[in-house]
Amino acid sequence: MSNTPESGAGTTVRALRLGLATFAILALELAIIRWMSHQVRIFAYLNNVLLMASFLGMGLGIAIGRRRPRLIDLALPSLVVLAAILTFSSQLHLLRIAFPDPTLSIWGAETLRGNETFITNLAKIVALFALVVWIFICAGSAVGPLFASLRPLQAYTADLAGSLLGVVAMTAAAVLGTTPPLWLALAVIPLVVLSPRILSIVSAVAVVVLAQLSVQHALFSPYNRLDIGYSTVIPGHPLALAANRDAHQLMLDLSESNISNPRFTPDQQGFLATYRYMYDLPFRVPTGRGRALVVGAGTGNDVAAALRNGFGQVVSVDIDPTIIAVGRRLHPEHPYSNARAVPVVNDARAYFEQHPDERFDIVCFGLLDSHAMFSSMSSLRLDNYVYTVASLRSAWRHVAPGGALSVSFSVYAGDWIADRIFAVITEATGQRPRVFAFPIATAKTFIITKGPSRMPNRPLVFEVSQVTDLVATRVTTDDWPFLYLRPDSFPTGYVTMLACILVLAAAGARVAFGKRIFSSGFDPVLFLMGAAFLLIETRGVTDLSLLFGSTWIVNSSVFAGVLVMALGANLAVVRFRPLNLTPWFVALFAALLVSYLIRPSQLLTLSLLTRGIAGGLLNALPVAFAGVIFSTLLARSEDATSSLGSNLIGAMAGGCLEYTSIVTGLRFLTAIAMALYGAAFVLVARRRRVDS
Repeated sequence: MSNTPESGAGTTVRALRLGLATFAILALELAIIRWMSHQVRIFAYLNNVLLMASFLGMGLGIAIGRRRPRLIDLALPSLVVLAAILTFSSQLHLLRIAFPDPTLSIWGAETLRGNETFITNLAKIVALFALVVWIFICAGSAVGPLFASLRPLQAYTADLAGSLLGVVAMTAAAVLGTTPPLWLALAVIPLVVLSPRILSIVSAVAVVVLAQLSVQHALFSPYNRLDIGYSTVIPGHPLALAANRDAHQLMLDLSESNISNPRFTPDQQGFLATYRYMYDLPFRVPTGRGRALVVGAGTGNDVAAALRNGFGQVVSVDIDPTIIAVGRRLHPEHPYSNARAVPVVNDARAYFEQHPDERFDIVCFGLLDSHAMFSSMSSLRLDNYVYTVASLRSAWRHVAPGGALSVSFSVYAGDWIADRIFAVITEATGQRPRVFAFPIATAKTFIITKGPSRMPNRPLVFEVSQVTDLVATRVTTDDWPFLYLRPDSFPTGYVTMLACILVLAAAGARVAFGKRIFSSGFDPVLFLMGAAFLLIETRGVTDLSLLFGSTWIVNSSVFAGVLVMALGANLAVVRFRPLNLTPWFVALFAALLVSYLIRPSQLLTLSLLTRGIAGGLLNALPVAFAGVIFSTLLARSEDATSSLGSNLIGAMAGGCLEYTSIVTGLRFLTAIAMALYGAAFVLVARRRRVDS
């Protein structure tokens, strides 16, 4: 098909259908990433793997689409297969499948159980990955012929506009607190329009029905699927909250009247008294009882403890509004109904930075352990930036004289994670914390004080001696925030999984582009640019999350901002048609160099407005310059459709490269991106010499 298709009355219709196709793909991508993390819990920790699957599938589908345009008719029937697997994941023994790699602590999901083996579990994960790839191949096949039927930049404008509307629609769905059936409906209805067949219509209905069956009685926040049940191991069977199918929080009644209730045996009363001691301990230490700050407040156990100990005001911060709502409604002590409690929905780190002048008698980190990723773009979790040296240092600044800083954390993973918390607090504050172990909760509490306090000199009940090699223990920083990365271990499982993904990608590229891949439409320049762009987008997401909080609205704003910048760059290329790309590459390298040299933590000292402008520019300029280069190369391509497919496959490769950050740190992703863009520049210059 010609690179400059004829204009006509049908051009607008084709552009609208292309925008509809990319809207459907973007909505489907976000819906699958969220839904799979709820139904196969290991994907709550492998969001970026699903993102790679969608990029790979889209890239292959666009490349294959002109030869097999009716693959779109298989998209919804294939989605039914995935929907059935996810809906009945428990019966299929997939709900709690372990990921066979102890490198990252994922609340027991890294440990093989029963009849599980490394090979079988890896095969199941890769098979689900391949199924997602196939679904996006089918969906992406609709884009190929539509893209080729329009002028490249006109097609790319429609592509970006549809994607942007997809982000807006899914953001609105998050705002409204919707459930999986609506997420899937947003994606399948446009796919029915693109494939108006009886089988597609029936399949679309089946997908939505299966999604509804999977909901059961769960609640859905922008971050988690939340299931409410009862704990059978705690006296009185308190309500228990599971996040993404993992045990997460208990709603404990630790009031004196409940603990002394004669329905409990003396052993049970002692059990509850130990829990009360654990929660009350941080609030007994400060000399003052004025203001308390609880971050990771959850359903309210720590808030209730602060109120029991007489604090005049208790500011409680939690990132998940639905968890706060559950606590307000169901916690037996009703802490959020107390006039002295001030619940705040925010990221803990963001709260520290946004309220620099506030002081508290106690800053208490609750059991703030995340069961979700803050973005599908990276391997970070929601709480990764909360437990860095800079974050603890910021929290320490909020402690008033005579006050205390307390950090409670699950040590289920082993002593190494307690060592890391101990080392981070020591480096952040210059003090070695006193440590208290509570085996009933597999938790430790770390406490330091600022000046005179009520912490007695003699050891308290449950106090332990923490022996930590501060030199050998790698502390978490804003550049290396990987709290859950086990030291002295090699990620065998991750490397094997990524190898399988790359083999699938190579096989798919061979099918899409033929045996002689470099002479069959595959575009190595745009492949490299796709890989590099994924890395700078990942760096942008992590940087802006650090500056403004790891909240869903920040992530949605970043994704929308990237699409707006790319759309603006594309329209600029349509208008001005740059001939020489060298100045744009130079500007891109300069912007990336500035981004590499300026760490986001350096911007945290600025006012919120100034921080927003500086952080926005650091993120936006590389995207804009890369967008101009991309659109120009796309316009010049002899096969723009295959070039776009190559770019998306490159983004998948960039997703694999993102995992290097667990060794190098996040900052080094920018250096890798610069190297990839440098290789692309060399290839562009070589092409220009050959053409001239």
